[in-house]
Amino acid sequence: MTRRDPLDLEVITALGELTTRFFADYDAAAGVHGLSGAQARLLALVVTEPRPMSRLAVGLRCEPSNVTGLVDRLEKRGLVERRVAAQDRRVKLIAPTDAGTELSARVWADLNFAAEPLRGLEHPERLQLRDLLRKMSPNRAD
Repeated sequence: MTRRDPLDLEVITALGELTTRFFADYDAAAGVHGLSGAQARLLALVVTEPRPMSRLAVGLRCEPSNVTGLVDRLEKRGLVERRVAAQDRRVKLIAPTDAGTELSARVWADLNFAAEPLRGLEHPERLQLRDLLRKMSPNRAD
């Protein structure tokens, strides 16, 4: 059995605690606007670009059938719409409506998670943190 470096364990634990805190605050901010956390996260994903449900399932780390239910509920509220993909008419893209874009922005504005801990860092420290997180992200192209 390989032992982890104690510093690695400390960093991993801190990241886990921050992630837990982020999702709790995100769920609370979403709830203020009558959304579940999953609905708000889906809305945030499609605000950046319309996406097919299969990509939403990957982004939300859930089963495609769960995404269908989330989209149905958001669509009933007039927050998202299904569009035909230009490159393949069989593919339906989920896109935000103007109301969905506005609501997603309000949820993000109500998100207190980042404000408190980041306030304690100087600008150069925030830049360094951003750069380190980018370096750690497997999905970054830079």
